[in-house]
Amino acid sequence: MTNIIMTKATNSVDGAIKKKVWAFMEKLAQSDELPGLHIEPMKNPTDPRARTGRVDDNFRAVLFRLEGQAGEPTYVYVGTWPHDRAIEIACSRRLQVNPINGVAELIAEPLPTSEDLFSAAPLPSPSRSRSRREEAETEVSLLRAIGISPRDLVDRLGMESGIAERAFAALTEDALLEVAGLAPDWQGMALLDIAAGTAIDEVVAALDVAPRATPDRKSDQTLIDAMRHPASQMTFAFVHDNDELRRVIEEGSFANWRIFLHPEQRRYVERNFNGPFRLSGGAGTGKTVVLLHRAARLARQNPQARIILTTYTVNLAENIKRDLRALDEQIPLATALGQPGIYVNGIDALASAALKLRPEAVPAATEAIFGEPRLIKGVDAASDRWSSALAASGVSGLPAEIASPTFLAEEYESIVLPNTISTRERYFTVRRPGRHVALDRSKRDQIWKVIAAYRALHRMEGTADFDEIAAVAAQVFDAAGVPRPADHVLVDEGQDLVPAKWRLLRSLAPEGVNDLFIAEDSHQRIYGARTVLSRWGIRVVGRSQRLTLNYRTTAQNLGYAVAVLKGGDYEDLESEAESTAGYRSSRIGPHPERRGFTSLIEELDYVANLIKGWIDDDPKGSLAVLVRTQGLRDTVARALSERGVPASAVDRVERGGSNVAVMTLHRAKGVEFSRVCIVGAGADNIPNPAVMKSAVAHGAEGDAELRERSLLYVGATRARDVLSITWTGEPSRLLSSVETGA
Repeated sequence: MTNIIMTKATNSVDGAIKKKVWAFMEKLAQSDELPGLHIEPMKNPTDPRARTGRVDDNFRAVLFRLEGQAGEPTYVYVGTWPHDRAIEIACSRRLQVNPINGVAELIAEPLPTSEDLFSAAPLPSPSRSRSRREEAETEVSLLRAIGISPRDLVDRLGMESGIAERAFAALTEDALLEVAGLAPDWQGMALLDIAAGTAIDEVVAALDVAPRATPDRKSDQTLIDAMRHPASQMTFAFVHDNDELRRVIEEGSFANWRIFLHPEQRRYVERNFNGPFRLSGGAGTGKTVVLLHRAARLARQNPQARIILTTYTVNLAENIKRDLRALDEQIPLATALGQPGIYVNGIDALASAALKLRPEAVPAATEAIFGEPRLIKGVDAASDRWSSALAASGVSGLPAEIASPTFLAEEYESIVLPNTISTRERYFTVRRPGRHVALDRSKRDQIWKVIAAYRALHRMEGTADFDEIAAVAAQVFDAAGVPRPADHVLVDEGQDLVPAKWRLLRSLAPEGVNDLFIAEDSHQRIYGARTVLSRWGIRVVGRSQRLTLNYRTTAQNLGYAVAVLKGGDYEDLESEAESTAGYRSSRIGPHPERRGFTSLIEELDYVANLIKGWIDDDPKGSLAVLVRTQGLRDTVARALSERGVPASAVDRVERGGSNVAVMTLHRAKGVEFSRVCIVGAGADNIPNPAVMKSAVAHGAEGDAELRERSLLYVGATRARDVLSITWTGEPSRLLSSVETGA
């Protein structure tokens, strides 16, 4: 048998050659002596271990052959290219153990250019026009300006001297990003951290690249062992069986098969926490990736563990389940709550499943929540239910900002349900932190009549809303002697959850080691009001960390998105100020484009032509048009189709879909595209006038505007490479302070 190691640099191959690559790799995994492989050494290579193998008459695989102590050969697979290009790549690459820190590295000699095919598929060229900041930085290296010397990089970190020299020649952030993109993965990450102001000692600790003695650095076994170093695992991954090898090839892109973890991310995957832990970070920083790997680690560590992995919506939960399968087909996925394995579901479906698990405890729980035993046969999510309750209650004389379905619904979900208020007297005395309208006893009395009418409507129909179901389920599992259905609970998109659902999540697993792991980004809160975890029994003081390196979005798009947030004051789930300081990207691309038009027809004509150009440039790219409302979504999808663009209005994106997805900004949460156009970003649409009118009426204008900013932030960070923003008339004031750098 032959051992196979893949590299992050592994190139993707198209369908015509994919089956041949799989056949070649399948044979190689059996034996490198099988006929037809034609594994051949290079003439005058940089590394004598370099090889190429015959995929077909025109294509060859680039490999490195290592001989370990067990006597079985190990092959490091780099990729497949046309014959002459494969020979060139094989002759100019070398594997080494870093002499300072013992990290395994794949080095290109001479230092490649950004167009080198060894890199990922080239991105659109960044704009060469110079910003005012760049004009001012005409002579001073960015690294020298912050007091870093080349010897710091080479002697203390172990960075390649050629990379260090190129880094110190960089006068702009774009130039430094280009150098980081050409360096071995850990070295590129180190450059980005240092340029962001992180001290070298902190970079060394985060990447786990402290100097260490490495005897016999040139032996093959030492190199194989070095590939298990945490920083090496950003580049190298061991393939354990043929099924895993097949997935590598069939996915077409190695990045889709195995997501490489930064050593800091790996620590959050592998570390045990004595109580709840909160991991925050901006869009694209890998929070969900950490959750996936952590859930998989817990399942492998204890196959009998009952693990819940939940998120805000069913669509996001389905994406997570799909990605878990891609990560490891052998991971046990539970089909029902309480079974061993990983149970993945949206938070509302999870609440319903929890309620059904202990039907004998439901009467007592409903009595605690509603003041009387109740039968819950189904869910009622009707949007007009509070209006019906207002009419049925006979209440009159309440101010308009209070006699509002929006205000009443938020009062119920934020105050009444999570505090298990079942009587008017209890409601008279409860504190209402975070609510923007003061209520005297008379107003509370009137509101309680509406709440009683709301509950009566549900009682007559045997239904409950989603938050009521969560509150009842939490009450069930909080009761003494009721077994908890989980050992570990992992939560994605925590910023969007309301208090009743936090109570539920806290109730599902007993307090202890690795009980609750929360991923959240308060800058992406687009639903609900602010929540403070400690009010609901979840204490993460001293157990919170933040991720700051964006892996998805280019530096230019990230800068634009973060600038949108600067007009608002955000707080995290512990009521602390949430900062964007330190957010940076490992990728470069063009600056976002912004264009205004005098009519919607002009805007749609432009967008149609823009997307046709995108399709011509990148026929396989994933493209999306994002808008603020469903009405505009349908209008834009129809208009693009009439103009010859293959566009569809969708609520979710199917993997491998060929049409341009036209979605609301809300629905785009949790997905990504190579190119994105945000359409209708004008003053008439963003902030949404109806949302702001309702918020002004009950004193929540500031919070509503934060959510509108967050929607733009979510939309801008869906784009991996190219971002365009258009509007008719005046631009949204939420865009007005943003500079593109173009």
